[in-house]
Amino acid sequence: MNKSMLVAAALATVLASPPAAAETLRDAVEAAYLGNPTLAAARARQDALAETPEQARAAGRITAAADGAAGYDRFDYDRGAGGTVSASLPIWTGGRIASGVRAADRDVAAGQEGLRDAEAVLLTQVVGVYAELLYDQQAVEIGKADIALLDHQVAEAQARYRLGKATRTDVAQLEAQRASAGATLAAAQAKLDGAAADYRAVVGHDPGALAPPPALGPLPATLAQARADALDANPLYQQSLRAADAAGARIQQARAGGAPTVSLGGGYGYDVRIGGAGPGSFLRAANVGLTLHVPFLTGGLVASQVRQAQAQHRATMFDAAAAGREATRSTDAAWAALSGAKAQMTANQAGVDAANLALGGVRAEYGFDLRSTLDILVADESLRSAQLALARNRSDTIIAQAALLRATGHLDHDAIPGP
Repeated sequence: MNKSMLVAAALATVLASPPAAAETLRDAVEAAYLGNPTLAAARARQDALAETPEQARAAGRITAAADGAAGYDRFDYDRGAGGTVSASLPIWTGGRIASGVRAADRDVAAGQEGLRDAEAVLLTQVVGVYAELLYDQQAVEIGKADIALLDHQVAEAQARYRLGKATRTDVAQLEAQRASAGATLAAAQAKLDGAAADYRAVVGHDPGALAPPPALGPLPATLAQARADALDANPLYQQSLRAADAAGARIQQARAGGAPTVSLGGGYGYDVRIGGAGPGSFLRAANVGLTLHVPFLTGGLVASQVRQAQAQHRATMFDAAAAGREATRSTDAAWAALSGAKAQMTANQAGVDAANLALGGVRAEYGFDLRSTLDILVADESLRSAQLALARNRSDTIIAQAALLRATGHLDHDAIPGP
């Protein structure tokens, strides 16, 4: 096998030979999980939200407090001090506590779905920057292999020209193609540098050579299954349903504002008075009892709060319906994109194989003066275009897989294949 055939073979197999010890998509995902500040902030906000049910329950538990005071009366020359201890236990709150706890629990559940979506957003970004950087790296490698092939072709044409087997026009055509390939490579390198900056911002470290990732998944087998999964697990849709549940609980909480309450309370106090010229006095007091609070008139406040909560509940129900439609739409769009990418993959792979075979045949025929320099240039351009199209298609496929998994609610750490 001569040098030109070796170069052509290298150009044809650029996409299928990842470098040794290349960084994988799983590596990028794990790095982003550990250091991405946006995801860390979302987790911290969810931790804060998770405290709200406990705060709602605290309103129904016993509370106790101690107070103390000491002072001096400049007119009667008295000095004194006192202290009290009091406690209160709600016995009946008209449903305020229970409905408040239910609303807080639903808020936490909605927040958890929001956190799942934040993780899916991050994974979508990681897959996106990884796929784009991988394509740009492959484009640079294709450009370098193309230049190596053209350099050899230019040298061969010059040798044939010196032997009188080629014209100066043949040499000029190849030199022009070589110059164009150099400009294309420079543009690809600039785009690669920009993609590396995007990768660094999302993943958190400088990229190395990337390995082509295997398929994400598992993916739904049919569009009907994908739509069903979206309504069962899409985090934004599930978040909207939990928010509607929380809004429904707040209707009961608002109604409870007009219900009577009963609480048990007690206290103990001790005062000491020391007169300026006489003996001191000691006062003690203790009490315990039930307190009943019945709101007869609230100026329309409770009724207004109920109407407000009902309106907010209706709004969240409409939001949930809209989120369900959006989940189905995004699933359909991702399914269509992935189906198209798969079909293009097959065609582009066949195009690369055919273009590689054609270039080898044209070069062999060129050696017997059966093909012109223009034929070689066309075959070379066809191969490079086919390889770039296949590289682009592979990146688009992995992006489409991530979009489908996110729409169906299954884009998480486990969906990223390991090494």
